[in-house]
Amino acid sequence: MSSRAWRALGAAALLGAGVLAYARLEADSFRLRRRDLDVLPQGHDPLRVLHLSDLHMTPGRRGLQDWVASLAALEADLVVVTGDFLAHREAVEPVAASLGPLAAVPGVFVLGSNDYYAPRVINPLSYLAGPSDLHPDRPQLPWPDLVDRLEAWGWHHLPNARKTVVAGGRVIDVRGVDDPHIERDDYALVAGSPDASADLSLGVTHAPYLRVLDAMAADGVDIALAGHTHGGQVCVPGLGALVTNCDLPRDRARGISAHERPLTEFAPHDQPPMWLHVSAGLGTSPYAPIRFACPPEATLLTLTARG
Repeated sequence: MSSRAWRALGAAALLGAGVLAYARLEADSFRLRRRDLDVLPQGHDPLRVLHLSDLHMTPGRRGLQDWVASLAALEADLVVVTGDFLAHREAVEPVAASLGPLAAVPGVFVLGSNDYYAPRVINPLSYLAGPSDLHPDRPQLPWPDLVDRLEAWGWHHLPNARKTVVAGGRVIDVRGVDDPHIERDDYALVAGSPDASADLSLGVTHAPYLRVLDAMAADGVDIALAGHTHGGQVCVPGLGALVTNCDLPRDRARGISAHERPLTEFAPHDQPPMWLHVSAGLGTSPYAPIRFACPPEATLLTLTARG
């Protein structure tokens, strides 16, 4: 090999090492996003919703634990967590400590596949071939203990369930599904038009699969919240996410988008689209602790009156 080739190879190796080092640092550069949505009935004061997702907590992630705990200073009216709290058998206590300062705020949550099953090493290139599969020999995590802790605060677990929640003086009709990524969803159990007496209809899912979003939109849900995608986790500047790990289009891998409604009795032609917010999440698999052009995030959604 010529000296020029050796120099080029060395430069490429240094560049790769630099990118990897940056991606590791970015995985700990937590951000708070603030977004406004005009989704409430006219005349209503704003409602502040803190959306958290994909903590993938391990006992050693003290920086993440402290940062999540600091979000109590936002004084949100409602906390919504869209799954994948855990990434370790001993993570229930760290999750509870992180979210504990928010315990007095009304909350709803669903679980993700990584709450049920322990993480494992996966070839990252396999995500380019399509959504990941559940490996049959993954050990289970203590998700019932997590659910018990959160429900003791008065938070509502929504595994294919509906609840009426009062937050910030508003009545919210909330429906959630268990994780569609591992086919635990059964939307029929929560289907139907929103409660006419509610000020807001909210849908919650871990993975934003289109079959769930379409069903929520058809039923007249005002806004749906999801996680799972990690925003792509490794993105290309100017191009965005390479994958979503589900059937949601890549250009909707994170942030707010409008989900068009089919024409049904619950969603008449003059009803605006259902809003969708996908969180890029706060964590990563412990076996791939990197992010690139997609920093970890929580989002404070301020819901305001239409018009």
